Amino acid sequence: MDVKHLLFIILGAVFVNNYVLQRFLGICPFLGVSKKLDQASGMSIAVVFVMLLATAVTWPIQHFLLDPNGMGYLQTIVFILVIAALVQLVEIVLKRYIPALYKSLGIYLPLITTNCAVLGVTVLNITEKYSFGESMANSFGSGLGFFLAMVLFAGIRARTENCEAPESFKGLPITLTAAAILAASFSGFAGVVETLFGA
Repeated sequence: MDVKHLLFIILGAVFVNNYVLQRFLGICPFLGVSKKLDQASGMSIAVVFVMLLATAVTWPIQHFLLDPNGMGYLQTIVFILVIAALVQLVEIVLKRYIPALYKSLGIYLPLITTNCAVLGVTVLNITEKYSFGESMANSFGSGLGFFLAMVLFAGIRARTENCEAPESFKGLPITLTAAAILAASFSGFAGVVETLFGA
């Protein structure tokens, strides 16, 4: 498999097709867990791990079980069940080995199950007809993109907490405005990745 092509998929998923900032998937944890950098980075690492595991499990299920038996219509249900099981696994591991992160994430850790970015990655890997390697590269890039968006937004929110904003902008309005500006800034990457790789 061509390394340049895989790198193109990864960088495209991080910058151009960022699941949070361009596709608007995973907004709930993006807004809910981005108040503190340690929580944002911990949640993001868990999401990257779940995305990779979910792709590694769902791609073979789709190609070797659902498609050959004409059960493609069960894709969403099966993928959700797989993701829920994997999140439970991550929760058990964090509770056992990293209890501080487990406690700081609190209710947001089980919310990875309902994080539409994870389901979106697994479904789009099938829709885009990616091979297994391409799917894993796309999932890794999507996870890195989620991580980047969360960490950047946590930094922005830390700055907005300390600034004197007009009364009408305090709280959620300034958070949503900052998110919109961050998303708009990522649209500038649209032609960069294609230019770098001659795509």
